[in-house]
Amino acid sequence: MEHNNLMPIRYSYREIKKMVKGFKEKEKLSEGGYKLVFKGKLSSGTFMAIKMLGKSKGNDYDFISEVAIIGRIHHQNVVQLI
Repeated sequence: MEHNNLMPIRYSYREIKKMVKGFKEKEKLSEGGYKLVFKGKLSSGTFMAIKMLGKSKGNDYDFISEVAIIGRIHHQNVVQLI
């Protein structure tokens, strides 16, 4: 798959589930509030983290806020938003 830096890549739930080995407990990196983070691997071999948002009390604001925060962070210990 060729990556275009201008357009986000969309993965299906099925593809993501495969990348994180079925969301198994041993692949869980963290858990807090209504969020779970799992370790996964892209087909290119690049390791990644998948953040799953559970039920939120608000509207889509929580999700949009999470994406905005992650997208602005650039640090060696924080994964890049893909």
